[in-house]
Amino acid sequence: MQSSDRIQLFDAWAQRYDASLAANDGDFPFDGYERILDEAVVLAGVGPGMRILDLGIGTGNLARRFVQQGCEVWGVDFSAEMLAKTRVKLPQVHLIQADLLADWPADIQPPFDRIVSAYVLHEFTLEGKIAVLRRATHYLVPDGAILIADIAFPSVAIREAVIQQVYGASWDEDEWYWAADEAIAACDAAGLHATYRQLSRCGGIFIFQAKDE
Repeated sequence: MQSSDRIQLFDAWAQRYDASLAANDGDFPFDGYERILDEAVVLAGVGPGMRILDLGIGTGNLARRFVQQGCEVWGVDFSAEMLAKTRVKLPQVHLIQADLLADWPADIQPPFDRIVSAYVLHEFTLEGKIAVLRRATHYLVPDGAILIADIAFPSVAIREAVIQQVYGASWDEDEWYWAADEAIAACDAAGLHATYRQLSRCGGIFIFQAKDE
């Protein structure tokens, strides 16, 4: 799918995004969605005044949790309609329209204590994921971390088995769900330390940090 087509898709989805997630929490691929977002905030270990950058902020479901912790939150998304929804819900958040796979605009003002993302990076190939993560490390404070909550599985084998079980021959390869074994190996080769926690049958949280040079 072309980038312009995907933007149109998400712009159109913005009006019903929150309702569709609520309706599908418990079903594949959003099983455990709310609990996973809650756990991401716990694992982030944030406090008042900490600076958070949310990649693919969408309608602000993860960002809202960090705002409630007293954090200064910044959010990036390529969908103007998603950003419009967040602007109404969370007027205190700094919002920037940008494509995560393109050059990041100078309006994003690092450093950040944590960089987070929820249910976004499965839209990118593994190569694209690694590129975003490597770039994000340059926006962190020295001891900062990146937390990614997303559709994910412990291994390639489990991912492929679930895809066949759920989709069968209708699987269209438009999305690239995480496999922890594959992702951790790729991150290691790219100079990133990664850990993973499975929290539902199809979702979990990665924590990434740049390796010491």
